[in-house]
Amino acid sequence: MQTKIKTIIAVFILLVSASSCDNYLDLRPQDGIVRDEFWKTKEDIRAAVIGIYSSMLNSPPGVDDLTLTQYLFMYGELRADMIASGPFVTEDERDIMNSNIIASNELTSWAAFYRTINYCNTVIDLAPGVKSLDPTLTQVELNHFLSEALAIRAYLYFTLARTFKDVPLKLQATLSDSDNFQIPTSTQSKVFEQVIKDLKLADEYSVADYGNVPSNKGRITTYAINAMLADVYLWTGDFEGALAATDKVIASPQFALIPASSTWFTTVFANGNSSESIFEFQYTTSNLGPFYNIFLQRPQFLGGADVLEQVFGVDPNNPFNMDIRGERVALVSGTNQIYKFIGLNFNDRKALQDSDTHWFVYRFADVLLMKAEALAELNRGQEALDIIQNIRTIRRAINTTAQNVNPGTKSAVIDYILAERSREFAYEGKRWFDLLRNARRNRLDILIDAAVLSAPPEQQQSIIAKLQDPNSHYLPINTYELYTNKALVQNPFYK
Repeated sequence: MQTKIKTIIAVFILLVSASSCDNYLDLRPQDGIVRDEFWKTKEDIRAAVIGIYSSMLNSPPGVDDLTLTQYLFMYGELRADMIASGPFVTEDERDIMNSNIIASNELTSWAAFYRTINYCNTVIDLAPGVKSLDPTLTQVELNHFLSEALAIRAYLYFTLARTFKDVPLKLQATLSDSDNFQIPTSTQSKVFEQVIKDLKLADEYSVADYGNVPSNKGRITTYAINAMLADVYLWTGDFEGALAATDKVIASPQFALIPASSTWFTTVFANGNSSESIFEFQYTTSNLGPFYNIFLQRPQFLGGADVLEQVFGVDPNNPFNMDIRGERVALVSGTNQIYKFIGLNFNDRKALQDSDTHWFVYRFADVLLMKAEALAELNRGQEALDIIQNIRTIRRAINTTAQNVNPGTKSAVIDYILAERSREFAYEGKRWFDLLRNARRNRLDILIDAAVLSAPPEQQQSIIAKLQDPNSHYLPINTYELYTNKALVQNPFYK
């Protein structure tokens, strides 16, 4: 059975990605193959769903793309204030870091996202038809498969809308060469609306417990869905909705913050799938992640020169008094090497053949701090501060990073939450989105302050001037996409 499933996965990924790369969104398969040679049994559906997860870890055979994980890292970090260029940074990467972005920048390609979205669409469209062919497939099993595809599609569209703002919203599978590829963009608000709709249905169909830890952490569960919902609600200003979604996760006994200890880093990051984990991309020693190369062998990115001091703080009276999330977790002092994804423990790095650290999509601390943000926006500042203090105590945050905040001053509470999120999620692909989400609430100063902190002095005024235009907060549509899809209209900032 395992051999059959592996074979089906390989065939599925090959067939669904069989389109030539010069087609819009890289979605077009050969006519008839997907429908005629697949989708006969529930094992086919299971293999197709596993194929969705595989596509988030790797590019298809013969496709020379960055992995989706690399895009998630870069979209969430390069424009923020905690990263610096490494010796092997590319020009395209450097240009995004310096806000010198043009439409021909290869990192503005969204092909990897839409390729996986089409895998999700294919499951959503074709899996229900299997029920009439395989009497062993129950409606509950089918719904569970659909939940995974719906939630992953929602997460990818959520990421695209936060990155590009208005994007094409394609909700049907591309199954034939006759399909329409001239698709205009939908507004960001429309995309968010669809994301919420998908996530609500996914939650209705969802699994709470698969019966084993790797599946509970590496596949979509009701808790991963509610973490996503909370995130989207914060972006749409539905703070009561965000509060309700976070409480669903917090109420589960499956999750807890792990107290600081000598094994904390290894448990949470090097091994992964801990009680702090909600949803992680599952790299293994037979399917290594991309981090060893981009952070160690040929480092493209480093931590900012002042991050350890400014973000995590230094105790002048006791250099051994350190926030557990800083030195040899986020990065390494002196070299500023990003460590979270290459370390084995506080002292030793993993070997290349063991570089299997996961990509952390949602952790329990994220849910707690999203709840704090919702509480702050609902003018329940003291409750938000209590959450911050609890996390700081467990993480051994030092006094120099503590803030004396009036719980009645919403902006000050939000700033403290952002500071704590910078410590908790350093280099996990969240910083730019955290800044932008809050800047959208009439807090442009948040982006301005980050630009002044991280930009080279000679470029600060130029970057600040660009940030005055909200359209500059999003990436341009890639030139190639504009060429192949005449229905697209470029982000006005880049015209």
